[in-house]
Amino acid sequence: MSAFLEAKVLSVHHWTDRLFSFTTTRDPALRFSNGHFTMIGLMVDGKPLLRAYSIVSPNYEEHLEFLSIKVEDGPLTSRLKNIQVGDSIIVGKKPTGTLLIDYLLPGKNLYLLSTGTGVAPFLSVIRDPDTYEKFEKVILVHGVREVKELAYQDYLTKELPKHEFLGDMISQQFLYYPTVTRENYHQMGRITDLIENHELTKNLGLPEFDPKNDRVMICGSNAMIKDLKHLFEARGFKEGNTTIPGDFVIEKAFADQ
Repeated sequence: MSAFLEAKVLSVHHWTDRLFSFTTTRDPALRFSNGHFTMIGLMVDGKPLLRAYSIVSPNYEEHLEFLSIKVEDGPLTSRLKNIQVGDSIIVGKKPTGTLLIDYLLPGKNLYLLSTGTGVAPFLSVIRDPDTYEKFEKVILVHGVREVKELAYQDYLTKELPKHEFLGDMISQQFLYYPTVTRENYHQMGRITDLIENHELTKNLGLPEFDPKNDRVMICGSNAMIKDLKHLFEARGFKEGNTTIPGDFVIEKAFADQ
């Protein structure tokens, strides 16, 4: 167990029959950067059962928060979905990942493109004051199938602009763009289509994507990541990583079981 820390569940919120989030205590020894993921899980038959989860909560909070889907026969989530306040989970001591603003070159606009639970790491990135110091506009795009899957929508539109310390920056620099694919909504379409038909930038009132000004983080399904990677590379964007900053970064390690 030396590679893990124990955390107690503080709250559980079921967004839909397939989506839930939960908060836990945070060991003072755990350090991470906004955008990181870590391994979390449960002890099953005396052994740790783990999956990679992005950390929703910003690194200055005293608690941890995670967003998860429920997979009926998923080894971990079929158990994790039943956790209650007071239960224990295990948390990896070494958060990591590529969705850090430090891995991007300087730019004007930061686009955070996500589908499903891929929104999780960006919820910490948008609550990092450094994000607003480095970029003039911060745009969170969240694509889901149904409106009810737009987790945190009320928080992003109603509570975050009133944040005690970030409120002014949020009001002036942050843009939220939810989009739905399988249900009527005021904003619809897949993220790739919205970029290719110029609808995304048009609706946001921003210029077309340009590697001179725009930086991009991508997190979601493997298919979405692959499509967007090709799309941006075709437009002259260069991928960054933990050693060489670039115009865009992607994260493949997310919880899908």
